[in-house]
Amino acid sequence: MTEPALQQKGNGVPAAVLWDMDGTLVDTEPYWIATEMAMAQKYGATWTHEQALQLVGNDLLESGRVIKGAMGLSQSPAEVVEELLDGVVARVEEAVPWRPGAVELLAALGEAEVPCALVTMSYERFVTPILRQLPAGTFPVVVTGEKVSRGKPHPDPYLTAAAALGLDPADCVAIEDSGTGATSAEAAGCAVLVVENHVPVPDGPRRVFRDTLAGLGPADLAAVLADVRRGVAAS
Repeated sequence: MTEPALQQKGNGVPAAVLWDMDGTLVDTEPYWIATEMAMAQKYGATWTHEQALQLVGNDLLESGRVIKGAMGLSQSPAEVVEELLDGVVARVEEAVPWRPGAVELLAALGEAEVPCALVTMSYERFVTPILRQLPAGTFPVVVTGEKVSRGKPHPDPYLTAAAALGLDPADCVAIEDSGTGATSAEAAGCAVLVVENHVPVPDGPRRVFRDTLAGLGPADLAAVLADVRRGVAAS
């Protein structure tokens, strides 16, 4: 029997692909870490690379709370986030560090008429300069941190994206690089393609691991969906 999502598309591809951004579409984690280090120096605080890595994939306000507490800052978590964004947006406007194979995979998905959504806990003002570097309409749905009341690892971001596309999350493949993001997508019911970057990601029942996006096409993502369905059915 043909898998439901493949049957829906009719051409051997998943119904949609839901993309994480930081660390998955673009390698902006070093920009965040550099900005956090600069803030620590500015305020005479201590901040380590290990502490920075613990925030990878987090909701920004939660990261703001952690940084505020760790650095002993007087600003509110929201104000900490805005100062972080000032630094990171400035870096992105100078250069967008695409992850290997990401732009090529997006183009292939566009040719195959597979809709894509961007599901990121970053804020719109950080996302906008990145999207400007892609063809218009690449992401008909964009879910940012401001658009959900509960961010990753809760399922809400991915549920919101799938609903906006009019699709069942179980028919979609999410692409993630962090355990926090993979947990969010998995809890929403998506098949999750994990391409680790700065942090290790534990195994999970709906997760398929690859070393890189380079060389992958729509059919490879359909295979991820099929593998996850077979694994869930067998469990």
